[in-house]
Amino acid sequence: MKVAITGKGGVGKTTLSATLARLYAAEGRTVLCADVDPDANLGLALGLTEEEVNAIVPISKMRSLIEERTGATKDNLFYKLNPQVSDIPDAYAKEVNGVKLLVMGTVETGGSGCVCPEHVMLKAILSSLSFRKDDVVIMDMEAGLEHLGRGTASVMDQFIVVVEPGARSIQTYQKVKQLAADIGVHRVRVVGNKVRGEADRQFIESRIPAEDILGFISYNAEVIDADRNGLSPYDVSPKAVEEIREIKNRMEESR
Repeated sequence: MKVAITGKGGVGKTTLSATLARLYAAEGRTVLCADVDPDANLGLALGLTEEEVNAIVPISKMRSLIEERTGATKDNLFYKLNPQVSDIPDAYAKEVNGVKLLVMGTVETGGSGCVCPEHVMLKAILSSLSFRKDDVVIMDMEAGLEHLGRGTASVMDQFIVVVEPGARSIQTYQKVKQLAADIGVHRVRVVGNKVRGEADRQFIESRIPAEDILGFISYNAEVIDADRNGLSPYDVSPKAVEEIREIKNRMEESR
């Protein structure tokens, strides 16, 4: 199972990513989560402490590793476009509650000169994750698919857009679906989050095709408190876990 989860900021995609990962890990599956969001907080949602999360160096900041694998240095403008990276997930992932977490980081372009080696490195790692045949791979993405190469995106089993009951969130889903189609990905599913009642559910159902909807997660004070306290929602909200378990089952049925 290879899943990429996206959505506009604050909709709850990290909660979904982390809980899915914990559910698969509880089944004894090998699970690798890639935090590809520049505002990386997947570690907290998986159960790491703030100190542990702050101690993680993102791959994009590992200058020596990038130079080693791509051959790019201050004195060398030529670098490998297909660096060897297959060992990086196991070597640099942080294990938490049975899940391997790989924090990818982002590339800052402002005033940083040539950023191509960093882009090449991150893209190569994402591609390699997609081909871990026996593992569950969950990518917690930022909104949009522009940074995904065709070779990476086309082998994902599911693209999931987390939306909340609001027009801007629905627009994000529409944009992601269009971008996915442009690169040949036609399986884009939706999870409705922060649903307060039937009116919210009907709002989402009225704007998204029924075949694209995987399920709904209720507005949940326990999940909000978990986020505020830096805890994993898996450990504090049985209701959210059961709702996401149902979504997981539908994901597997629609593969």
